[in-house]
Amino acid sequence: MQPAFDALQSFLPPAPTLSMPPIIRLLGLLTFLSVPAVQAHGDFPLREAVECHPRAGLPNFIAKVEAGETVRVAYLGGSITAAPGWRIQSREWLQEQFPNATVNEIHAAIGGTGSDLGVFRLQRDALQHDPDLLFVEFAVNDGGAAPERIHRSMEGIIRQTWAANPSTDICFVYTLTQPMLPDLKAGKMPRAASAMEDLADHYSIPSIHFGVEVARLESAGKLIFKAPKPADMATEPMVFSTDGVHPHVETGHRLYTEAIARCWPQITAASQDAKPHAIENPLREDNWEQAKMVAIQPQMLTGNWTKLPSDHSLAQRFQRNMPELYQANEPGARLEFVFEGTNAGVFDLLGPDGGEVRVFLDGKEVTRNRIDGYCTYHRMATLNVGSELEPGQHTVKIELTPKQLDKREILFERNRGDFDAKPDKYQDHTWYASSVMLIGDLK
Repeated sequence: MQPAFDALQSFLPPAPTLSMPPIIRLLGLLTFLSVPAVQAHGDFPLREAVECHPRAGLPNFIAKVEAGETVRVAYLGGSITAAPGWRIQSREWLQEQFPNATVNEIHAAIGGTGSDLGVFRLQRDALQHDPDLLFVEFAVNDGGAAPERIHRSMEGIIRQTWAANPSTDICFVYTLTQPMLPDLKAGKMPRAASAMEDLADHYSIPSIHFGVEVARLESAGKLIFKAPKPADMATEPMVFSTDGVHPHVETGHRLYTEAIARCWPQITAASQDAKPHAIENPLREDNWEQAKMVAIQPQMLTGNWTKLPSDHSLAQRFQRNMPELYQANEPGARLEFVFEGTNAGVFDLLGPDGGEVRVFLDGKEVTRNRIDGYCTYHRMATLNVGSELEPGQHTVKIELTPKQLDKREILFERNRGDFDAKPDKYQDHTWYASSVMLIGDLK
């Protein structure tokens, strides 16, 4: 697994195992996938494994689709939602159920990310498109996070959504990985979903646990959770996934969609009163409702920087999530800002041409590499400048250093062959920054 850093955590690429951080970090690796399946939950109570909790339903969304209106469904989550599976299948199912309506999709999922990034990017990736329904899927990527951190970020997602449009309905959906099966087979939701249920109760948000039926089928010998993909996907028992995380579109994702279909009548029956949602008193006063992405302004940059043009290969690849991308061209290029708040970071890229940056927070200095063991290619990441800081004004400076990294040594052994075959890909030492992440405001 990728090492955990004191002030930095990065997204995994969509294919490898997912991750989440300790409370003081913004992102991290799903380390629970490499430890025994049954973890020490401490005193945190696990919820009963119920497939559907309809609560107050989805009254505004259902009223609109039953009236034949045009609606927008946003899907906020990680790689399981980013895949062309339950996201696409559920939208198509909704369209089939309500043929007089027009059901449009807002794709707001990024592989390898959890709710602690989702709460920062929510406005840009989902809310600006004015969704009528927001599905939130982070139970896997939040699997290693402390319940208190999950509460902060997930409550921030709820309160941001209803502050933007109180008529937007929200539905939590919980996916699973192989290490989560023992809890589910024992009749309990794993810890992350159990923590999210606290908020679902508090705000009367419906929830669907996709894993309940999967665990039942696995117990009955009708499903193999992890195995090589068969040539014939209709074979029995069905193969859910190849890696123990990402479902096959034909089997696992289909089960996820069928869970929505089974739960829909209960949710519909609970959807009695179409009206704006009231923003209740928070479950946690320290929730991340104020989390935001802030565009980098030219006055924040000194030294030699380039704003990548729209036809640049990296700009094209990451345009959906990083509409602006800046490249530090030589050592000494700096990003500087002052903010009033408690958390700050930079949404950036890791890659084979990544260099070392020096991070100054209120005069204290650390250095971080923008390449890691996975970096045979570029991927989105977060450079965490400071978390859970004392409220007040803070000064940030991040500078590309001249240090020449031993990149072959940084790469995992299995990736060093790529370095040997394509050394030119690793020759540059640069930094790509997209936007500033804040809980607070720029000064």
